[in-house]
Amino acid sequence: MEKKDLSKQLYSRNFKKWGFDMNLFVSIVSAILVLGFIIFTITKPTLSAKTFTGINDSLNKNFNWLYVLTINLSFIFLLVVGISKLGRIRLGGFNAKPEYSNFSWYAMLFSAGIGIGIFFYGVAEPIYHLDIPQELNSGSTYDNFKMMFMHWGAHAWALYGLVAVGLGYFAYNKKLPFSFRSLFYPLIKDKIFGIWGDIIDTFAVLAVLFGLATSLGLGANQINSGMNYVFGIPINSTVQIILIVVITFIATLSVVSGISKGIKLLSQANTIISGVLLVAILLIGPTVYILSTYMSSLGLYIKEFFHVGFFTATTSDGIAWQGSWTVFYWAWWISWTPFVGTFIARISKGRTIREIAIGTVALPTIIITIAMTILGASGVYTNNLYDGVIKKAIDSNIATAMFEMFKYLIESPALQMIFSFVAIIAIVLFFVTSSDSGSLVVDNLTSGGKQDSPKTQRVFWALMEGLIALSVLLLGGEDALKTIQSAVVITGLPFAILLIIMMYSLSKELKKSYKKHEYNTILKLKRKMDKLDDDVDYK
Repeated sequence: MEKKDLSKQLYSRNFKKWGFDMNLFVSIVSAILVLGFIIFTITKPTLSAKTFTGINDSLNKNFNWLYVLTINLSFIFLLVVGISKLGRIRLGGFNAKPEYSNFSWYAMLFSAGIGIGIFFYGVAEPIYHLDIPQELNSGSTYDNFKMMFMHWGAHAWALYGLVAVGLGYFAYNKKLPFSFRSLFYPLIKDKIFGIWGDIIDTFAVLAVLFGLATSLGLGANQINSGMNYVFGIPINSTVQIILIVVITFIATLSVVSGISKGIKLLSQANTIISGVLLVAILLIGPTVYILSTYMSSLGLYIKEFFHVGFFTATTSDGIAWQGSWTVFYWAWWISWTPFVGTFIARISKGRTIREIAIGTVALPTIIITIAMTILGASGVYTNNLYDGVIKKAIDSNIATAMFEMFKYLIESPALQMIFSFVAIIAIVLFFVTSSDSGSLVVDNLTSGGKQDSPKTQRVFWALMEGLIALSVLLLGGEDALKTIQSAVVITGLPFAILLIIMMYSLSKELKKSYKKHEYNTILKLKRKMDKLDDDVDYK
């Protein structure tokens, strides 16, 4: 049976009433598992925290090598495919054109891929990394920045680029459903249209929902802390609930308007505001110190790229540190691949694999390392100048670290207020753009891969994300939020295995596809030379 007919069969199983068009298995099973998890977390906070922390510790001790292997293989695979002849293959076919300008594409890519992490961890992480395992210590003053670059740089972005290339290729070039199940077509063939595909998409939905709920919780915490620091608004669950409601409302409006309107415009605004804020900090802060730190740290990062990237702890202290930092981050990035990778694929039709490979690794790595150095170097400079004041703020409440830095970095109270206010706006926009793009991805996954599902359904999933975050904060507090963070990390293990399988299946398909690309290239050349009739079609 043809794939087109199988896709119709898949969509025919969808529930199509009351403005919905969703796969019942994926939607109901995802909802039951999420609801069950939340009830367990809220009603048994101590037991749930103990259970998931225990699972986390076990995974870190026994499978840290798998996370390290997966993320390095992903980077190498994407790099090799991108610079090889296979990189010429275009998502959507030989004559496809990009749907969005480069600026819009990068703006949306950053907004989905970075989230609030740049502002939440940027000031604090270099100070945390003053104490790292001996095996990672080169004796350089910039070892702390080297480790931050490794956590947030090329390795993380390669994961997203890999899934974007794979999903974009299978969806646009092979005409398969636009959902995570399609990545495994070369291995399980037509079974992706049945229960096996439903199970794969259910795992992806859980990863996205838990990841976004964690992001919403962290974001509400930092925005509330900033508002408390700047305006004296109290830090409590009521304020954070109001924040989540308002931001979910804005995200809902954005996702209803679609990618070309709301999501694109908010992402562009987010990129501009964040960029202006970071440049202002660079100019008003210790400019020479920041630039010198960046150049030295970047050189050290490149020099030790594979050394720190392949580091796998074996001692108890090393395992504990790596589990708290590197494995935590990388498992989180792996579990977020269904979200960010799917969204990047959605906006990348018409681009070559090489464009996506370079575009999602090289430039984002440069920009995010510069951004985090501006914040991190300013924090280290202030901390050294004022007897560990930033370290004290981090120990007290990491969410206030950036606002505390402004207090010492900027003399004028009015300017302090302006910088803090703009920072809050930037965090809110990151918050909104993560939520709306995440809702769009969940909408794709729960509809069996449809790209034109009803607006009612988009609203439903946007509201569901907000409700998950609300219930966790209102009934479970920070303990429940930490448990969900553990759940996100745990979901990274099955996805690590799925990513390795996906690399194998994708390499097989791309080799076949390149033969068509060569044929079309020759065909185009002959047409230009008037040696072929125009009615000969491209493959």
